[in-house]
Amino acid sequence: MKIVIQRVTKASVTIEGEKVANIANGLLVLLGIVNDDTTDDIKWLTNKIVNLRIFGDENDVMNKSIKDINGDAIVVSQFTLHASTKKGNRPSYIKAAKPDVAIPLYETFIQQLSTDLGKAIQTGQFGADMKVDILNDGPVTIIIDSKNRE
Repeated sequence: MKIVIQRVTKASVTIEGEKVANIANGLLVLLGIVNDDTTDDIKWLTNKIVNLRIFGDENDVMNKSIKDINGDAIVVSQFTLHASTKKGNRPSYIKAAKPDVAIPLYETFIQQLSTDLGKAIQTGQFGADMKVDILNDGPVTIIIDSKNRE
């Protein structure tokens, strides 16, 4: 499981002209799932997300987590995070999990993140053509792969 976390001052997701998610201060999380991902990957990643100290304290030093600032989060499914570009110029997405595997893990990820953060998580829609609008704060963008824990 791979995620891209972006610290934002605002973010939204629009599908077919309708805004389906909208937050102010918090995190936009892009989530890519592969076939061998498990609930263990989910628990490790959601714990990492809620405790990652990437928000400024009173001295503007990155010492606070999303929990500390009571921030919000949007999770967007993003199969292209597992693109392979080794051959040619057209990316291959063969590593990305198919919907029958990915959707239950995506839903479990959202539920676990909500539990860990102690609030509802906004989302895009799995498999939809989404327009994601963000104002990246910093910019702070972090990539985490649950298979690279050590």
